[in-house]
Amino acid sequence: MRQKFVVGNWKMHTTVAEAEQLATAIVEGIGNEDRGRVAVCPPFPYLALVGEILKGSRVALGAQNLYPEAEGAFTGEVSPTMLLDLGCQYVILGHSERRHKLCESDLFINQKVRVALAAGLEVILCVGETLDQRNGDQAEAVLDRQLGHGLAGVSAQALARLSVAYEPVWAIGNIAHHATPQQAQDAHAIIRRRFGQLFDEESARALVIQYGGSVEPENAAALLSRPGVDGALVGGASLNAAAFLAIVRAGVGEPGPR
Repeated sequence: MRQKFVVGNWKMHTTVAEAEQLATAIVEGIGNEDRGRVAVCPPFPYLALVGEILKGSRVALGAQNLYPEAEGAFTGEVSPTMLLDLGCQYVILGHSERRHKLCESDLFINQKVRVALAAGLEVILCVGETLDQRNGDQAEAVLDRQLGHGLAGVSAQALARLSVAYEPVWAIGNIAHHATPQQAQDAHAIIRRRFGQLFDEESARALVIQYGGSVEPENAAALLSRPGVDGALVGGASLNAAAFLAIVRAGVGEPGPR
């Protein structure tokens, strides 16, 4: 039975005071809830601060990226060793913003995935198509390529520390193009089938696949109740503790406050 997994990606948001307040509110709101996994991924400058607040709680610490070397002359980059030293358990890799705005290739993302897993981090690998690719009937081919290239060389032993986040790029922060629960379910089924072809059916059944296209309290229950939708990678809504907690509650099947 796959546990629901909800992750808050704070992106390039928050100040010191805001990060402290947000992390504290999330920890207090989660309490002893253990029916699913919850993590938050603050910006690099606030990892240590947020990590201290999360200690001893049910909320894990994650990072938004890394560089695929343990150390070296890579000015401005952050290594997996540094993330582990700060208490990070998870790292997001291949996020659509890094693919499309920072031009990260499938090969570079694959290097990150393999190095992160080898270091002992748990990887959230993001995949997803643009609106032009979807309209051109290329969505499945894009997912096949991103999964095949992104997971090349990953050992079967490391799969237990890997989850996949489906990010329809056309639905992220886009009021005009929201993915329906059925579209999310269909894409997750494609990902699970392809994962089974890359590895095996048992690994595919165990794979946690999150949805990451503008998850809000208003649509969370409809999305997270769909078969094969195992959680959410939450962007904007994760910057509001009440909204993020409502999504977590939707994931574990608990109604929010009336």
